[in-house]
Amino acid sequence: ELGRRRQGTALRMQAVRYKGPRQPFVLDMVPIPEPNAGEVLIEVRAAALCHTELHFADGTLDLGVMPITMGHEAAGTIVEVGSGVSRGRIGERVVSYYYVGCGICRWCADGNQQICANLKAEYGFISDGGLAQFIAVPAVNAVFLPENITFEKAAPIGCGVTTAVHAISLSNVKPGEWAAVYGVNGVGFGLVQVLKHRGLHVVAISRSASRREKALALGADAAIDSTDAMTVAQAVRALTGGEGADVLFECVGRRETMDACVGFAGALGRRGRLVLVGYTAGDEHAFRCHPIPLIVYEQSIIGSVGATLDDLKTSIQLVADGAVETIVDSVLPLTEFQAGLDKMKACDCMGKVVCLPCGTSD
Repeated sequence: ELGRRRQGTALRMQAVRYKGPRQPFVLDMVPIPEPNAGEVLIEVRAAALCHTELHFADGTLDLGVMPITMGHEAAGTIVEVGSGVSRGRIGERVVSYYYVGCGICRWCADGNQQICANLKAEYGFISDGGLAQFIAVPAVNAVFLPENITFEKAAPIGCGVTTAVHAISLSNVKPGEWAAVYGVNGVGFGLVQVLKHRGLHVVAISRSASRREKALALGADAAIDSTDAMTVAQAVRALTGGEGADVLFECVGRRETMDACVGFAGALGRRGRLVLVGYTAGDEHAFRCHPIPLIVYEQSIIGSVGATLDDLKTSIQLVADGAVETIVDSVLPLTEFQAGLDKMKACDCMGKVVCLPCGTSD
């Protein structure tokens, strides 16, 4: 056991480290964390890359905490437990939940740690994350992973599926409604599948022909080419009998994509809900909309961030039951993490890029 091997020595591991905005990530050797009381130590068997890492790299996200280990989508095996945690959990396969709330505010009391104003930890954001060989988290954050999901398929659940499940939970969707997903890849593929599982008609919107094709294969009823964003609203209205979408998930966050959603001739219909999931750096991509169409059409604008612990449990069950498939573009050793980030930045991936910190996911 790892604990016996420590014997007062700080054992070390590989980790992808953030040193500051607009600085390259570095693969460093850092001490293996020791689980505190109530915590478990997870040997990370697979960790998915996210556009969040790109936002840190380019300075879009600067939370003022550095250096830290990146990564918030990790799956692996519990190898050590802190005091107060049953040793029976050693060997358990788990997916890590990446928020730790204060535990006393009204949001935490409601299970909404993702909007706690006084987070104790947020792995891969303000706390050492899962792009490493080991990560220590509270035992409650280590959620059981069934044997029928491989680690490579499990890692993307931690954000790619949970973000979709959470955004849908905020949008009050009903069976038979028309939902549009603007931007289909990691989270977008999750949205398409969960929405179909909930009984909605789904339109996938993307510039990529291959991603549109994949979205259709995953159950989307129609797909729209958004190469010219000016044509998107008209295409959505044509598919919905002129009504527009009942709910629209915006996963891109660029001025032209958001503009296509709103306004009297936008893609969003009467009493439609626009759920903002994605964002892009720069004031030129700030959301803008005159209030008159929102008022006249009684539309709602909703922001959605991260997910709850229950959302993670729901997401794992959806994948275990075969209702949702995580789409993995490629699998790389942790040492090649930069190649994966470069692939994402070039928009040259179909689904998630997954890293193997331990060299294998077996």
